[in-house]
Amino acid sequence: MIPLLRATLLAVALALPAQAQDFTARAQVTAAEIEAGRRGAALEIALSQPVPWRVFLKDAPWRLILDTSEIDWSGLPATEGVATGRVAPGWSRLVLSLDGPARIDRAWMETGEIGAIIHVRAEAGEGAPGPLIERGWDRVPQAVETPARPRQTGDRPLVVALDPGHGGIDPGAERGGTTEAVLMLRFARELAEVLRREGHVVVLTRESDEFVGLRGRSAVARAAGADLMISLHADALDGGGADGASVYTLDAETGEGIAAELAARQGRGDLLLGVELEDRGDEIAQVLIDLARAETAPRADALADALVAGIGAAGLNLHTRPRLGAEFTVLKAPDIPSVLLELGFMSDEGDLQNLLSPDWRARMATAIARGIEAWAVADAAEALRLRR
Repeated sequence: MIPLLRATLLAVALALPAQAQDFTARAQVTAAEIEAGRRGAALEIALSQPVPWRVFLKDAPWRLILDTSEIDWSGLPATEGVATGRVAPGWSRLVLSLDGPARIDRAWMETGEIGAIIHVRAEAGEGAPGPLIERGWDRVPQAVETPARPRQTGDRPLVVALDPGHGGIDPGAERGGTTEAVLMLRFARELAEVLRREGHVVVLTRESDEFVGLRGRSAVARAAGADLMISLHADALDGGGADGASVYTLDAETGEGIAAELAARQGRGDLLLGVELEDRGDEIAQVLIDLARAETAPRADALADALVAGIGAAGLNLHTRPRLGAEFTVLKAPDIPSVLLELGFMSDEGDLQNLLSPDWRARMATAIARGIEAWAVADAAEALRLRR
Protein backbone atom coordinates (compact mmCIF):
# COMPACT_ATOMS: atom_id res chain seq x y z
CA MET A 1 0.00 0.00 0.00
CA ILE A 2 1.15 3.52 -0.72
CA PRO A 3 2.36 4.76 2.73
CA LEU A 4 0.45 8.04 2.70
CA LEU A 5 -2.80 6.26 1.92
CA ARG A 6 -2.38 3.71 4.74
CA ALA A 7 -2.65 6.38 7.43
CA THR A 8 -5.42 8.19 5.60
CA LEU A 9 -7.51 5.04 5.26
CA LEU A 10 -7.15 4.17 8.92
CA ALA A 11 -8.45 7.59 9.91
CA VAL A 12 -11.33 7.32 7.47
CA ALA A 13 -12.29 3.84 8.66
CA LEU A 14 -12.50 5.03 12.26
CA ALA A 15 -14.68 7.94 11.24
CA LEU A 16 -17.10 6.13 8.92
CA PRO A 17 -20.62 5.57 10.28
CA ALA A 18 -22.05 2.06 10.45
CA GLN A 19 -24.52 2.74 7.63
CA ALA A 20 -21.59 3.06 5.20
CA GLN A 21 -22.13 -0.65 4.46
CA ASP A 22 -25.65 -0.02 3.13
CA PHE A 23 -25.38 -1.60 -0.33
CA THR A 24 -28.39 0.32 -1.64
CA ALA A 25 -26.46 3.59 -1.29
CA ARG A 26 -24.02 5.00 -3.85
CA ALA A 27 -20.40 4.33 -2.87
CA GLN A 28 -18.29 7.35 -1.93
CA VAL A 29 -14.56 7.92 -2.35
CA THR A 30 -13.11 8.31 1.14
CA ALA A 31 -9.41 8.52 0.22
CA ALA A 32 -7.18 8.00 -2.80
CA GLU A 33 -3.56 7.78 -3.91
CA ILE A 34 -2.76 7.85 -7.64
CA GLU A 35 0.73 7.82 -9.15
CA ALA A 36 1.82 7.62 -12.79
CA GLY A 37 5.21 7.99 -14.44
CA ARG A 38 7.77 6.37 -16.70
CA ARG A 39 7.79 3.18 -14.64
CA GLY A 40 4.04 2.68 -14.78
CA ALA A 41 1.18 3.52 -12.46
CA ALA A 42 -0.20 2.73 -9.01
CA LEU A 43 -3.75 3.43 -7.99
CA GLU A 44 -5.54 2.94 -4.68
CA ILE A 45 -9.12 4.09 -4.22
CA ALA A 46 -10.75 3.76 -0.82
CA LEU A 47 -14.55 3.47 -0.92
CA SER A 48 -17.31 3.53 1.64
CA GLN A 49 -18.44 0.08 0.47
CA PRO A 50 -17.41 -2.67 -1.96
CA VAL A 51 -18.55 -2.34 -5.59
CA PRO A 52 -18.43 -4.40 -8.79
CA TRP A 53 -15.39 -3.29 -10.77
CA ARG A 54 -12.97 -4.00 -13.61
CA VAL A 55 -9.72 -2.45 -14.85
CA PHE A 56 -8.09 -2.47 -18.29
CA LEU A 57 -5.81 -0.48 -20.61
CA LYS A 58 -6.41 1.40 -23.85
CA ASP A 59 -3.95 2.88 -26.32
CA ALA A 60 -3.95 5.88 -28.70
CA PRO A 61 -3.43 7.53 -26.22
CA TRP A 62 -2.37 5.09 -23.52
CA ARG A 63 -4.57 5.19 -20.43
CA LEU A 64 -5.65 2.99 -17.54
CA ILE A 65 -9.40 2.69 -17.08
CA LEU A 66 -11.24 1.66 -13.91
CA ASP A 67 -14.98 0.94 -14.24
CA THR A 68 -17.23 0.52 -11.20
CA SER A 69 -20.87 0.69 -10.28
CA GLU A 70 -21.79 4.33 -9.81
CA ILE A 71 -19.57 6.25 -7.39
CA ASP A 72 -19.73 9.70 -5.83
CA TRP A 73 -16.35 11.05 -6.98
CA SER A 74 -16.52 14.28 -4.95
CA GLY A 75 -14.08 12.89 -2.39
CA LEU A 76 -11.39 12.28 -5.02
CA PRO A 77 -8.66 14.96 -4.88
CA ALA A 78 -8.06 16.83 -8.14
CA THR A 79 -5.15 15.03 -9.83
CA GLU A 80 -3.45 15.89 -13.11
CA GLY A 81 -4.08 13.28 -15.77
CA VAL A 82 -7.15 11.83 -14.01
CA ALA A 83 -10.70 12.09 -15.35
CA THR A 84 -13.88 10.67 -13.83
CA GLY A 85 -17.47 10.47 -14.97
CA ARG A 86 -20.65 8.49 -15.51
CA VAL A 87 -20.53 6.24 -18.58
CA ALA A 88 -23.94 4.55 -18.35
CA PRO A 89 -26.87 4.66 -15.93
CA GLY A 90 -25.53 3.29 -12.66
CA TRP A 91 -21.91 2.97 -13.82
CA SER A 92 -18.82 5.15 -13.32
CA ARG A 93 -15.38 5.41 -14.91
CA LEU A 94 -11.96 6.72 -13.87
CA VAL A 95 -9.33 7.30 -16.55
CA LEU A 96 -5.64 7.73 -15.72
CA SER A 97 -3.41 9.04 -18.53
CA LEU A 98 -0.17 7.09 -18.97
CA ASP A 99 3.19 8.10 -20.44
CA GLY A 100 3.22 5.12 -22.81
CA PRO A 101 2.59 1.38 -23.17
CA ALA A 102 1.96 -0.55 -19.97
CA ARG A 103 0.76 -3.90 -18.64
CA ILE A 104 -1.46 -4.53 -15.64
CA ASP A 105 0.66 -6.40 -13.10
CA ARG A 106 -1.84 -6.80 -10.27
CA ALA A 107 -5.35 -5.61 -9.44
CA TRP A 108 -7.45 -6.56 -6.45
CA MET A 109 -10.06 -5.30 -4.00
CA GLU A 110 -9.37 -5.33 -0.28
CA THR A 111 -12.52 -5.44 1.87
CA GLY A 112 -13.12 -5.25 5.59
CA GLU A 113 -15.84 -4.58 8.10
CA ILE A 114 -16.02 -1.00 6.82
CA GLY A 115 -15.40 0.00 3.25
CA ALA A 116 -13.12 -1.34 0.56
CA ILE A 117 -9.94 -0.43 -1.30
CA ILE A 118 -9.32 -1.04 -5.00
CA HIS A 119 -5.60 -1.56 -5.76
CA VAL A 120 -4.11 -1.48 -9.26
CA ARG A 121 -0.46 -1.83 -10.31
CA ALA A 122 0.59 -1.30 -13.94
CA GLU A 123 4.15 -1.65 -15.25
CA ALA A 124 5.51 0.31 -18.19
CA GLY A 125 6.60 -1.78 -21.16
CA GLU A 126 6.28 -2.29 -24.89
CA GLY A 127 3.76 -4.61 -26.47
CA ALA A 128 0.05 -5.28 -26.26
CA PRO A 129 -2.05 -4.10 -23.35
CA GLY A 130 -2.01 -6.22 -20.23
CA PRO A 131 -4.85 -8.66 -19.58
CA LEU A 132 -8.32 -7.46 -18.66
CA ILE A 133 -8.86 -8.05 -14.97
CA GLU A 134 -12.49 -8.31 -13.96
CA ARG A 135 -14.58 -8.79 -10.88
CA GLY A 136 -18.27 -9.62 -11.13
CA TRP A 137 -19.15 -8.46 -14.65
CA ASP A 138 -17.65 -8.42 -18.11
CA ARG A 139 -18.54 -5.01 -19.51
CA VAL A 140 -20.20 -1.71 -18.67
CA PRO A 141 -23.94 -2.33 -19.12
CA GLN A 142 -25.50 -0.03 -21.67
CA ALA A 143 -28.76 1.81 -21.11
CA VAL A 144 -31.77 -0.38 -21.83
CA GLU A 145 -33.15 0.61 -25.21
CA THR A 146 -36.89 0.27 -25.80
CA PRO A 147 -38.66 0.66 -29.13
CA ALA A 148 -39.58 4.20 -30.08
CA ARG A 149 -43.25 5.11 -30.10
CA PRO A 150 -45.19 4.89 -33.36
CA ARG A 151 -44.94 8.06 -35.40
CA GLN A 152 -47.07 10.83 -33.90
CA THR A 153 -50.26 11.80 -35.69
CA GLY A 154 -51.42 14.69 -33.51
CA ASP A 155 -53.77 12.59 -31.34
CA ARG A 156 -51.60 12.58 -28.20
CA PRO A 157 -49.09 14.84 -26.46
CA LEU A 158 -45.63 15.00 -27.99
CA VAL A 159 -42.78 13.45 -26.04
CA VAL A 160 -39.87 15.88 -26.42
CA ALA A 161 -36.34 14.90 -25.39
CA LEU A 162 -34.13 17.87 -24.51
CA ASP A 163 -30.40 17.20 -24.34
CA PRO A 164 -28.41 19.82 -22.40
CA GLY A 165 -24.94 19.51 -23.94
CA HIS A 166 -21.85 18.48 -21.98
CA GLY A 167 -21.93 18.13 -18.17
CA GLY A 168 -19.86 16.83 -15.30
CA ILE A 169 -16.24 16.33 -16.25
CA ASP A 170 -16.99 17.85 -19.68
CA PRO A 171 -17.96 21.50 -19.02
CA GLY A 172 -18.01 22.45 -22.70
CA ALA A 173 -17.12 26.02 -23.63
CA GLU A 174 -16.11 28.38 -20.83
CA ARG A 175 -16.16 32.16 -20.71
CA GLY A 176 -15.80 34.41 -17.66
CA GLY A 177 -16.37 31.61 -15.18
CA THR A 178 -19.54 30.45 -16.97
CA THR A 179 -19.68 27.01 -18.59
CA GLU A 180 -21.73 25.81 -21.52
CA ALA A 181 -22.84 22.78 -19.47
CA VAL A 182 -24.42 24.94 -16.77
CA LEU A 183 -26.01 27.37 -19.25
CA MET A 184 -27.56 24.60 -21.31
CA LEU A 185 -28.97 22.76 -18.29
CA ARG A 186 -30.59 25.97 -17.10
CA PHE A 187 -32.05 26.70 -20.54
CA ALA A 188 -33.26 23.10 -20.95
CA ARG A 189 -35.18 23.37 -17.68
CA GLU A 190 -36.73 26.68 -18.76
CA LEU A 191 -37.66 25.34 -22.19
CA ALA A 192 -39.10 22.20 -20.58
CA GLU A 193 -41.45 24.33 -18.48
CA VAL A 194 -42.69 26.19 -21.57
CA LEU A 195 -43.33 22.93 -23.40
CA ARG A 196 -45.05 21.29 -20.42
CA ARG A 197 -47.40 24.26 -20.05
CA GLU A 198 -48.44 23.63 -23.65
CA GLY A 199 -49.28 20.02 -22.88
CA HIS A 200 -46.15 18.21 -24.06
CA VAL A 201 -44.25 15.54 -22.14
CA VAL A 202 -40.58 16.44 -21.69
CA VAL A 203 -37.60 14.31 -20.70
CA LEU A 204 -34.08 15.67 -20.09
CA THR A 205 -31.09 13.49 -20.93
CA ARG A 206 -29.40 14.78 -17.79
CA GLU A 207 -31.01 16.40 -14.76
CA SER A 208 -27.85 17.69 -13.08
CA ASP A 209 -24.23 18.62 -13.82
CA GLU A 210 -23.16 15.09 -14.70
CA PHE A 211 -21.40 13.42 -17.62
CA VAL A 212 -23.59 11.36 -19.96
CA GLY A 213 -22.03 9.71 -23.01
CA LEU A 214 -23.18 10.90 -26.42
CA ARG A 215 -24.82 7.61 -27.33
CA GLY A 216 -26.32 7.36 -23.85
CA ARG A 217 -28.24 10.57 -24.51
CA SER A 218 -30.17 9.13 -27.45
CA ALA A 219 -30.74 5.97 -25.40
CA VAL A 220 -32.47 8.09 -22.75
CA ALA A 221 -34.66 9.65 -25.45
CA ARG A 222 -35.51 6.24 -26.90
CA ALA A 223 -36.35 4.75 -23.51
CA ALA A 224 -38.81 7.63 -22.98
CA GLY A 225 -40.46 7.00 -26.36
CA ALA A 226 -39.44 10.45 -27.61
CA ASP A 227 -41.01 11.82 -30.78
CA LEU A 228 -38.07 14.17 -31.30
CA MET A 229 -34.81 15.17 -29.65
CA ILE A 230 -33.14 18.58 -29.51
CA SER A 231 -29.52 18.74 -28.33
CA LEU A 232 -28.76 22.18 -26.88
CA HIS A 233 -25.35 23.85 -27.20
CA ALA A 234 -23.62 27.24 -27.14
CA ASP A 235 -20.04 26.62 -28.20
CA ALA A 236 -17.05 28.92 -28.42
CA LEU A 237 -14.88 29.02 -31.53
CA ASP A 238 -11.16 29.68 -31.44
CA GLY A 239 -10.73 33.16 -32.85
CA GLY A 240 -14.46 33.93 -32.64
CA GLY A 241 -16.07 35.26 -35.79
CA ALA A 242 -19.44 33.50 -35.40
CA ASP A 243 -22.68 34.60 -33.78
CA GLY A 244 -26.37 33.77 -33.81
CA ALA A 245 -28.39 30.57 -33.58
CA SER A 246 -28.01 27.65 -35.98
CA VAL A 247 -29.55 24.20 -36.30
CA TYR A 248 -27.70 21.06 -37.39
CA THR A 249 -28.87 17.73 -38.75
CA LEU A 250 -26.79 14.60 -39.26
CA ASP A 251 -24.57 14.77 -42.34
CA ALA A 252 -21.65 12.35 -42.66
CA GLU A 253 -20.33 14.18 -45.72
CA THR A 254 -19.66 17.49 -43.95
CA GLY A 255 -16.03 17.68 -42.88
CA GLU A 256 -14.86 21.28 -43.07
CA GLY A 257 -15.29 24.65 -41.42
CA ILE A 258 -17.38 25.40 -38.34
CA ALA A 259 -19.38 22.18 -38.62
CA ALA A 260 -16.27 19.99 -38.45
CA GLU A 261 -14.80 21.98 -35.55
CA LEU A 262 -17.99 21.73 -33.53
CA ALA A 263 -18.45 18.01 -34.26
CA ALA A 264 -14.92 17.30 -33.04
CA ARG A 265 -15.52 19.39 -29.92
CA GLN A 266 -18.70 17.49 -29.06
CA GLY A 267 -16.84 14.16 -29.06
CA ARG A 268 -13.98 15.18 -26.78
CA GLY A 269 -15.77 14.30 -23.56
CA ASP A 270 -16.49 10.75 -24.71
CA LEU A 271 -12.92 10.36 -25.98
CA LEU A 272 -11.56 11.57 -22.65
CA LEU A 273 -13.48 8.88 -20.77
CA GLY A 274 -12.69 6.14 -23.26
CA VAL A 275 -16.26 5.76 -24.51
CA GLU A 276 -16.34 4.10 -27.93
CA LEU A 277 -17.76 6.34 -30.64
CA GLU A 278 -17.43 4.21 -33.75
CA ASP A 279 -20.46 2.58 -35.38
CA ARG A 280 -20.64 -1.18 -34.97
CA GLY A 281 -23.00 -3.94 -36.03
CA ASP A 282 -23.52 -6.61 -38.65
CA GLU A 283 -24.73 -5.99 -42.18
CA ILE A 284 -28.38 -6.81 -41.42
CA ALA A 285 -28.42 -4.40 -38.49
CA GLN A 286 -26.90 -1.69 -40.67
CA VAL A 287 -29.57 -2.22 -43.33
CA LEU A 288 -32.30 -1.81 -40.69
CA ILE A 289 -30.62 1.36 -39.40
CA ASP A 290 -30.41 2.76 -42.93
CA LEU A 291 -34.11 2.03 -43.48
CA ALA A 292 -35.04 3.79 -40.25
CA ARG A 293 -32.91 6.81 -41.13
CA ALA A 294 -34.52 7.00 -44.57
CA GLU A 295 -37.73 7.96 -42.75
CA THR A 296 -36.33 10.03 -39.88
CA ALA A 297 -33.79 12.08 -41.87
CA PRO A 298 -36.42 14.09 -43.82
CA ARG A 299 -38.38 14.57 -40.58
CA ALA A 300 -35.26 15.85 -38.83
CA ASP A 301 -34.62 18.24 -41.72
CA ALA A 302 -38.19 19.51 -41.43
CA LEU A 303 -37.77 19.96 -37.66
CA ALA A 304 -34.58 21.95 -38.18
CA ASP A 305 -36.27 24.16 -40.77
CA ALA A 306 -39.22 24.76 -38.43
CA LEU A 307 -36.93 25.77 -35.58
CA VAL A 308 -35.03 28.20 -37.79
CA ALA A 309 -38.33 29.68 -38.96
CA GLY A 310 -39.61 30.01 -35.40
CA ILE A 311 -36.42 31.71 -34.19
CA GLY A 312 -36.39 34.05 -37.17
CA ALA A 313 -40.08 34.95 -36.76
CA ALA A 314 -39.37 35.96 -33.15
CA GLY A 315 -36.76 38.44 -34.33
CA LEU A 316 -33.89 36.58 -32.66
CA ASN A 317 -30.42 36.58 -34.18
CA LEU A 318 -29.60 33.72 -36.54
CA HIS A 319 -26.19 32.69 -37.84
CA THR A 320 -25.44 33.71 -41.41
CA ARG A 321 -25.86 30.01 -42.29
CA PRO A 322 -28.54 28.87 -39.83
CA ARG A 323 -29.09 25.42 -41.37
CA LEU A 324 -26.05 23.16 -41.43
CA GLY A 325 -25.12 19.49 -41.32
CA ALA A 326 -22.39 17.68 -39.39
CA GLU A 327 -21.54 14.21 -38.14
CA PHE A 328 -22.59 14.75 -34.53
CA THR A 329 -22.70 11.43 -32.66
CA VAL A 330 -25.64 12.61 -30.55
CA LEU A 331 -27.75 12.83 -33.73
CA LYS A 332 -27.20 9.22 -34.80
CA ALA A 333 -30.35 7.70 -33.26
CA PRO A 334 -31.87 6.17 -36.42
CA ASP A 335 -35.47 6.13 -35.16
CA ILE A 336 -35.85 9.60 -33.58
CA PRO A 337 -35.82 12.87 -35.56
CA SER A 338 -32.90 14.64 -33.88
CA VAL A 339 -31.32 18.06 -34.31
CA LEU A 340 -28.56 19.99 -32.59
CA LEU A 341 -29.41 23.60 -31.79
CA GLU A 342 -26.56 26.05 -31.25
CA LEU A 343 -28.32 28.83 -29.34
CA GLY A 344 -25.35 31.11 -29.98
CA PHE A 345 -21.61 31.27 -29.42
CA MET A 346 -20.06 31.99 -26.04
CA SER A 347 -17.07 33.34 -27.93
CA ASP A 348 -19.27 36.25 -29.10
CA GLU A 349 -19.92 38.83 -26.37
CA GLY A 350 -23.41 39.67 -27.65
CA ASP A 351 -24.45 36.01 -27.74
CA LEU A 352 -22.97 35.41 -24.29
CA GLN A 353 -24.96 38.27 -22.80
CA ASN A 354 -28.10 36.91 -24.47
CA LEU A 355 -27.52 33.48 -22.95
CA LEU A 356 -27.16 35.10 -19.52
CA SER A 357 -30.36 37.15 -19.95
CA PRO A 358 -33.59 35.62 -18.55
CA ASP A 359 -35.69 37.75 -20.92
CA TRP A 360 -33.77 36.59 -24.00
CA ARG A 361 -33.93 32.95 -22.88
CA ALA A 362 -37.70 33.24 -22.40
CA ARG A 363 -38.10 34.64 -25.92
CA MET A 364 -35.92 31.87 -27.35
CA ALA A 365 -37.82 29.16 -25.45
CA THR A 366 -41.12 30.47 -26.81
CA ALA A 367 -39.70 30.62 -30.36
CA ILE A 368 -38.50 27.02 -30.11
CA ALA A 369 -41.90 25.92 -28.80
CA ARG A 370 -43.58 27.63 -31.78
CA GLY A 371 -41.19 25.84 -34.13
CA ILE A 372 -41.93 22.47 -32.53
CA GLU A 373 -45.68 23.08 -32.78
CA ALA A 374 -45.43 23.97 -36.48
CA TRP A 375 -43.33 20.89 -37.16
CA ALA A 376 -45.69 18.62 -35.23
CA VAL A 377 -48.72 19.74 -37.23
CA ALA A 378 -46.98 19.22 -40.58
CA ASP A 379 -45.39 15.94 -39.45
CA ALA A 380 -48.75 14.54 -38.29
CA ALA A 381 -50.38 15.51 -41.58
CA GLU A 382 -47.60 13.74 -43.50
CA ALA A 383 -47.98 10.62 -41.36
CA LEU A 384 -51.72 10.49 -41.99
CA ARG A 385 -51.17 11.01 -45.74
CA LEU A 386 -48.73 8.09 -45.84
CA ARG A 387 -51.23 5.83 -44.07
CA ARG A 388 -53.88 6.32 -46.76
